[in-house]
Amino acid sequence: MSKTEQVVDLEPSTELRFRGPFTDVVTSTLKITNPSKQRVCFKVKTTAPKRYCVRPNSGIIEANAVVEVAVMLQPFEYDPKEKAKHKFMVQTMFAPDSATEYAETLWKEVDPSSLMDSKLKCVFELPEPSSSPESNDTPSKDISLSSKASPGKPESSLLEAGAESPVKPTAQHARNNSFPEQATETPKTLPATIERNLNDELAKLKEENVRLTEESVKLKRSLAVASKSPPTKVNYAPPPTDSPLAPLPILYIVLALLLGIILGKILL
Repeated sequence: MSKTEQVVDLEPSTELRFRGPFTDVVTSTLKITNPSKQRVCFKVKTTAPKRYCVRPNSGIIEANAVVEVAVMLQPFEYDPKEKAKHKFMVQTMFAPDSATEYAETLWKEVDPSSLMDSKLKCVFELPEPSSSPESNDTPSKDISLSSKASPGKPESSLLEAGAESPVKPTAQHARNNSFPEQATETPKTLPATIERNLNDELAKLKEENVRLTEESVKLKRSLAVASKSPPTKVNYAPPPTDSPLAPLPILYIVLALLLGIILGKILL
């Protein structure tokens, strides 16, 4: 059974390119053009639904219209030895005249012989390490982590893209040192700058140490002078012990005289 020739045009037509580093979401745009005079239903499928998020992943393209699909590669720990084979397939069919909007049931009721599809492979690009601004024009190094689809590979391995929620980047992704050639790119002026800053800090610490030493010596001298001076005497005169008792003999004499006078008058 021969398949129906694809009616839509894809841009790019054979591969989706993703430029690293892959510590954040990398987006590749796919343009789907419908040059026909009929509406076309489309659906985007992939062999790695957990690694990609596609928006929109399905819908209807009006006649002579264009739809832009954002294919977002989620952050991951890149391994040059990885043998992953990521592929995408854009599946299309003509929308029935009775269909007023996109519905998933259309795909279940359609005749398989009327389905059209186009396949794309994924290519990962790593930027060339550069030490000068002039090297920005150097072509980037292409590293493909996928191969072309095998002729006998069943289509059941392709799942609808975007079905899984995007994977959020983690701190491990941000700390991942996946590119040794970039890790060695350290500016030559950095050690000299660090050394100069350390020397300045050391000079400031020496000045602060001298100032503290001088203050410590002054404090010791002040304490030594204070310890050698005689203690200040406080003139404290205790209250005379005899002062309250001094008037007592005179008081006794006066009382005796008064008592004698009173007795004399009584006896007389």
